[in-house]
Amino acid sequence: MKIAMVGSGYVGLVSGACFADFGHDVVCIDKDQSKIDRLHDGVMPIYEPGLAELVGANVRAGRLTFTTTLAAGIKDADAIFIAVGTPSRRGDGHADLSYVYAVAKEIGEHLANDAVIVTKSTVPVGTGDAVERILQDSGNSHRFAVVSNPEFLREGAAIGDFKRPDRIVIGAEDEFGRDIMREVYRPLFLNEAPILFTGRRTSELIKYAANAFLATKITFINEMADLCEKVGADVQDVSRGIGMDNRIGAKFLHAGPGYGGSCFPKDTLALLKTAEDYDSPTRIVEAVVKTNESRKRAMGRKVLDAIGGAETARGKKVALLGLTFKPNTDDMRDSPAIAIAQTLVDAGVNVAAYDPEGMALAQPLMPEVAMQDDPYAAIADADAIAIVTEWDAFRALDLRRVKDIAKAPVLVDLRNIYRPEDVRALGFDYISVGRS
Repeated sequence: MKIAMVGSGYVGLVSGACFADFGHDVVCIDKDQSKIDRLHDGVMPIYEPGLAELVGANVRAGRLTFTTTLAAGIKDADAIFIAVGTPSRRGDGHADLSYVYAVAKEIGEHLANDAVIVTKSTVPVGTGDAVERILQDSGNSHRFAVVSNPEFLREGAAIGDFKRPDRIVIGAEDEFGRDIMREVYRPLFLNEAPILFTGRRTSELIKYAANAFLATKITFINEMADLCEKVGADVQDVSRGIGMDNRIGAKFLHAGPGYGGSCFPKDTLALLKTAEDYDSPTRIVEAVVKTNESRKRAMGRKVLDAIGGAETARGKKVALLGLTFKPNTDDMRDSPAIAIAQTLVDAGVNVAAYDPEGMALAQPLMPEVAMQDDPYAAIADADAIAIVTEWDAFRALDLRRVKDIAKAPVLVDLRNIYRPEDVRALGFDYISVGRS
């Protein structure tokens, strides 16, 4: 089959490369000429493990190409995926659908054959209906169907998630759309990947509901971590104890500084706005959003407390290890590190930081933070070290060297990657999350 992927960002590029690896002919389309030029040169616009190799292999095989021209890219395509951004709209939190609608309008103007139009972008309930109206209003005479096919990719593990999915959700209103999507995903269907066919609006809501539920699990265990610190319990044992219940499950029960990234913050806000529009309050999700935002600043205050409190913090140095919202990505969107760094800077702390992949994107977001070439350069002469993102590189720090070069042996582990007894045995003042 021929597939056109409109949008060559995180979702579009990963999905396009994986579809090509299945044997489909894929054209990735993006209006950003510099991005397309870099892709032609083999330079990825994002950091995702294995992506450069996957893209390169399928380009060489002739199954994956790139263009800036939508009309040429969608010519003869059986399925046209819309994979453009839907950021939170400035001022009100609604999803900004202007890019989705602009693409739909352009597809309507240039569609030259029967095709299925697939919204891969995360969109509020009813967006597919609007896309269908835009295509109908274009006056195009070719047969089309509008289908919802939300993505469930974890940054840092996206290729594996695409090729070995927990489920594939397809929201279609007619058999034409369902037939084309069965063929698109036939390689996974043969591998018995679970495929759920639903109505289009149901599919759109599944994505938001899934992300809101996962965000709720994260926020819940973070609140349990606070309680553990008060009562002298261990949140990691609490997580294991409740996670062994198969009705709950162990995933997303890791205490830390709060969730961030490209999905959970904007999608929980968009779900709240949709619920408001339909006069159907989602009080749990509302509490999750508020609690998560306050937690990020609270983690900054936790670091301040480790160096004696805000009153005596001015002029002291803190090393932040990890800036991205999670490891194995360069994504800084809504990362807890931003609020933590700002809390420290506001108290007059000198902040030095290191991240294996995220510093280029982090620097404009935290201009007062001194980016360093390696973790030890950040740690040198620090009054405290805070681990904010659990990169593997930080699990193997030479703690004896850290103690020698830091001004004070204070380690604030916001991801609980070390065992307290091991670190304290080396003479550190060790502070973690949800552990006494």
